[in-house]
Amino acid sequence: MKTNRLLALFLVGMMLLALAACGGQPANSPAPSPAPSSDPKEAVSPSSQSEAAPSGPVVNTVILKEADDQMINTYTLLAVNPGAPFTDANGTPVSDVSVNTSGAAALIQWLLSEEGLKMAADYGVEQYNDHLFYLLEGAPVYEGAIEKATEETKTIRLSTTTSVNDSGLLGALLPVFEEQYGYTVEVQSAGTGKAIAAAKYGNADLILVHAKSQEEAFVSDGFSYVLPGFQSERLSFLYNYFVLCGPTEDPAKVAESATVLDAFAAIAEGKHTFISRGDGSGTHTKELSLWPESLGITQEAASFTVYADWYRSANAGMGACLVMAEEQKGYILTDKATFLTFMANGGKVA
Repeated sequence: MKTNRLLALFLVGMMLLALAACGGQPANSPAPSPAPSSDPKEAVSPSSQSEAAPSGPVVNTVILKEADDQMINTYTLLAVNPGAPFTDANGTPVSDVSVNTSGAAALIQWLLSEEGLKMAADYGVEQYNDHLFYLLEGAPVYEGAIEKATEETKTIRLSTTTSVNDSGLLGALLPVFEEQYGYTVEVQSAGTGKAIAAAKYGNADLILVHAKSQEEAFVSDGFSYVLPGFQSERLSFLYNYFVLCGPTEDPAKVAESATVLDAFAAIAEGKHTFISRGDGSGTHTKELSLWPESLGITQEAASFTVYADWYRSANAGMGACLVMAEEQKGYILTDKATFLTFMANGGKVA
């Protein structure tokens, strides 16, 4: 009996040793999970890789023609004359217009100071690895004192173009000016034609636009004046390039055209979709000058009705028109600054 008891204890001990050697895991228990891999590629399953991959939109619109001599885009500042013949939208004279001449002068002076000019020229270079704007050779430079805001002059109304605003330039410059001098700048952006009209209605203290012929008419009609310390009403100081963009597939072979005029002719000949600003802006004015004269395309709707199957007049800002061109796989003329911003935002208007 004693021998049988010892044998039983011996057998139990052997079973316990066997279980210990197997990690104490019962035979019918699930196998332990493998340890996580130190290689990230092995640690992520195919399904989780696809979920983690960026799903942002791929922009199909690209620059096809640029840096043509006929595509230079110059930006100009003009102070609004407080004694101008202001009217309302119906052409009725308006006499109770108040123009903040001191505030307008301060903003223009700062934009044309060494600090303002450098900030404008440097804007976007670090982010886009490209210049969005360049300083115009011979641009006026202001070196005098700049008046700080008072309670009466602290609000400045700036009427400008959507291309300037959509590029983000003003968002980078104006906070610096406002912090240093105590002003608040109210920005209204539209096409150049509408931006100038706002000033003619007495709704702006200065304008920043890019259509020479319209600027010259603004001056000749008495709506601007020469600020002390400057030589001209029109203070042109920055430029960049218009660019002709379109779908990557480029069915009109725009990229192969010798000049931008040839490119526009190819678009018309092939009846390829083209998105026009159609709003009297500086970009729209430039576009109209690039079509073959034989087409007779002007600002008048009747002039392009016959081309309605491919020529789309949007009457919208630059950012909105870029979205339309992307959606419709159409060609479009835009300023390069707005296009690069559009690309950086994944094909959206900021």
